[in-house]
Amino acid sequence: MTGLVFPHTFVPWFRAVAPYIHAYRGETFVVGMPGELVAAGKLNAFVQDLAILHAMGIKIVLVHGFRPQVNEQLAAKGQQPRYSHGRRITDAVALDCAQEAAGQLRFEIEAAFSQGLPNTPMANATVRVVSGNFLTARPVGIVDGVDFQHSGLVRKVDGGAIQRAIDIGAIVLLSPFGFSPTGEAFNLSMEDVATATAIALQADKLLFVCEVPGVPEDVNDPESPIDTELALADAERMVANAGPAPEPTDVAFYLRHCAEACRAGVERSHIIPFAVDGALLQEVYTHDGIGTMVVDEKLESLREASSDDVAGIIKLIEPFERDGTLVKRSRTEIERDAELYTVIEHDGVIFGCAALYPYVEARTAEMAALTVSAEVQGQGDGDRLLKRIEQRAKAMGLDSIFVLTTRTMHWFIKRGFQQVDPEWLPEERKRKYNWDRRSLVLVKRFN
Repeated sequence: MTGLVFPHTFVPWFRAVAPYIHAYRGETFVVGMPGELVAAGKLNAFVQDLAILHAMGIKIVLVHGFRPQVNEQLAAKGQQPRYSHGRRITDAVALDCAQEAAGQLRFEIEAAFSQGLPNTPMANATVRVVSGNFLTARPVGIVDGVDFQHSGLVRKVDGGAIQRAIDIGAIVLLSPFGFSPTGEAFNLSMEDVATATAIALQADKLLFVCEVPGVPEDVNDPESPIDTELALADAERMVANAGPAPEPTDVAFYLRHCAEACRAGVERSHIIPFAVDGALLQEVYTHDGIGTMVVDEKLESLREASSDDVAGIIKLIEPFERDGTLVKRSRTEIERDAELYTVIEHDGVIFGCAALYPYVEARTAEMAALTVSAEVQGQGDGDRLLKRIEQRAKAMGLDSIFVLTTRTMHWFIKRGFQQVDPEWLPEERKRKYNWDRRSLVLVKRFN
């Protein structure tokens, strides 16, 4: 039987999604969609997912490609597509084919947004789609002796006009076409247009919903797991090592555009597969996403806490206080000690924390309230927090850190902690030790 809602799964799921809905409201996403997505019959479901993002208050610019559609038009005219350096050579016939394909695709996309289909996410949705001459182009010219003719590069994006359109609630649809100041038409690449637009708008995200599942952890083994998060420096290194990447299935094809966008101020860029139903929603509204995210390392999610993080810390540790894993702390105590906490934050949501209480005279410090959300346990966040706490303690000139635990002793012992008698504790901490709780005392010495 379909249509059933199970509160025990739906409610926790919806609560987990809610912080992302709040965090992304009002943000700007530029989405690049290759023509292969349409050719694969994925357009209607994809448009419905875009409509959901739009309904959640996200401002959207959609850039479509048309590679297979142009090739289909060329084949109908008895012509073969020609490429060089990973870019189409656009002669007069190919330019006509590109204009026909763009017109047909825009019609299909706008029609898909206009379907208020009952029993779908588009039911009763009114989504205004705006297109226009937002792009100025220049010719590619002659490269290594190859004349690219009517193929072009983005000269300028009219970011102000696009911003005004998305600010009034429209989705802006861009075709990979641009015009020179003299009115000459140029065929552009979807990837160039999406990247240039994201940079011009200083978008919060650039997302390529494309033929590949993401970047594999081992680039020499396509079957290896997808690397869900890449620092910008690592992405740039991979692009440099990969060399020319003319095909969309090459590792560096989309990755180089993601790196370019991040380098120019776009906070996050993503590569996600259109083959997976709902991939866009999974990437945006779940912690790990489904594809690869490139992020500038300046956005390091591991940081010291501030008073603004108190509510997030309390929400994180409350379930562990209720089940007895952690000793309960009052809000007043956490507010007072906020600067002693280190947190792991992902897209505005705190998923991990730990506090460091120094006992300077005893040259040691207590690590307390080490917590990682159940959603992301087992991914190394606990180790990242421990490492940062150790760094903070060493920077204070301390010789060791200690923890009090009743349930997680094996985790700490594996990481170099040793059990000691509670009498080892600094006098000030010993006075507060709860002998009824019978916590184990574990110490990690730095020397």
